[in-house]
Amino acid sequence: MRQTAQLLLLSLGSSIATASGSNKRGLVFVPNEQWPQDSQIWVKPGTDLTWYYNYKMTPAPSFADVPQDKFEFVPMMWGKVDGTTFLDSVNQQLDGGRNISHVLGFNEPDGAVSGGSNLDPESAAQLWVTNMEPLAKRGVKLGMPAVTGSDRGVKWTQNFATECAKVANKNCTFDFLPIHFYGSFEGLASHMGSMSASFPNVTQWITEYNWDNQDLSTTKSFFNTTCEYFDRLDSVARYSYFGSFRSKVSNVGPNAVMLNNDGELTDIGSWYMGGSATGVNPQSAAGRSGASVLAAVAAAGIVGAVLASF
Repeated sequence: MRQTAQLLLLSLGSSIATASGSNKRGLVFVPNEQWPQDSQIWVKPGTDLTWYYNYKMTPAPSFADVPQDKFEFVPMMWGKVDGTTFLDSVNQQLDGGRNISHVLGFNEPDGAVSGGSNLDPESAAQLWVTNMEPLAKRGVKLGMPAVTGSDRGVKWTQNFATECAKVANKNCTFDFLPIHFYGSFEGLASHMGSMSASFPNVTQWITEYNWDNQDLSTTKSFFNTTCEYFDRLDSVARYSYFGSFRSKVSNVGPNAVMLNNDGELTDIGSWYMGGSATGVNPQSAAGRSGASVLAAVAAAGIVGAVLASF
């Protein structure tokens, strides 16, 4: 019986573990028309999430009523645009009273599949100078293109910076460097180092990251390790975990998500928002697992009485 009590304590300790709160956290917003109610999860009172982007120039309709100072929208020039389409959109939002303070550059321009915008550095430089540089004069901070987490991406960014300087006849404005990476923590940290070596003293935003298709224990460990790492690095200003969707529609594996198949927050989802573990299995359809029951028991202060009976 005493062994049972020890196992209970071990399980309980695991279930109520939390990632510390952070004001750096944002949302990669990936809505699903099948479950529009899920969108409101991210703006519940008390959340740690302070900003979001949705791969678009304009805010998500789901958050139209949320003030910019409560949940900051960051526009993105995803890929090739006609003329000054992106510049005009952001200027219109600024003139309309939306306090746009940061914008994001192209989404994985070095990639042609899986969401990559497939732009060569020369074309990207032309678009940058006509759409992004004028925004710097209005005080908007400019995020460099977010390339894939590969050596190809590092090289693309270097070539882009060179081409941009040619087009602008000066060094282009780069206020921060978004980073995308899918893989182990060691690989992520190494990639961040490579980007920092190419662009020293430029603040980093980790705007898409995950260790996809891993077992649940590995996924949780990766999540907690990266959050702790980003939070203590002054060189990382913001980060956004890729996983704001249900397990059944995930393209990063069934465990690396913030919601289970019934739209309930998983441990990772709750931790990321500043809450405690839920015990909800990502692949479950509904209901809470035994781990969440243990967490509830602990919160009620009943564990001591339970253990005293052994």
